[in-house]
Amino acid sequence: MASTKPGQRKQQILQALAAMLEHPKGEKITTAALAARLSVSEAALYRHFASKAQMFEGLIEFIEATVFTLFNQAAEREDNGVTRAHAMLQILLSFAANNPGMTRVLIGDALVGEDDRLVVRMNQFYDKVELAFKQALRVAATQGHGREEDVAARAAMLVAYVTGRWHRYAKSGFKQHPTENSPLQLALLLAA
Repeated sequence: MASTKPGQRKQQILQALAAMLEHPKGEKITTAALAARLSVSEAALYRHFASKAQMFEGLIEFIEATVFTLFNQAAEREDNGVTRAHAMLQILLSFAANNPGMTRVLIGDALVGEDDRLVVRMNQFYDKVELAFKQALRVAATQGHGREEDVAARAAMLVAYVTGRWHRYAKSGFKQHPTENSPLQLALLLAA
């Protein structure tokens, strides 16, 4: 790690942490294990992050930035509310499939025993995702797909569906792919 540029070191630490999270049967992730994986001292980790909680916050920031950037792109591309909601669901399922270690952060599995503020932060992420679904479903309702009074319940159902798929993926040791059978499931969920 000594030959890397300073800006890349934080990224390397976060990538190593995410890679360690891909082994759900493994031992609890410690800064000592993370430092050993990177062949550095724990002190080297703490030069970039004040705590392990800050490392997890870095992963959460990556999740938020990626997901909401993709949501915004979907909103710009899709005028149809149902199509937009469908795209958002695919984004969430595909993100987990492409980032198994992050899936453990998304479901809170990796945050057990860590700082409580991390769980609060993930709950805020869920709230923002649900709000984005409400916006897409409101657009859909104005276009004749669904009823305005059902928007909140449908948005909550979509979040529950996604988190259920994430849980199943993580609990299966990343074998039960989150997008498995998703075309039919999403069609059923988004039917008016």
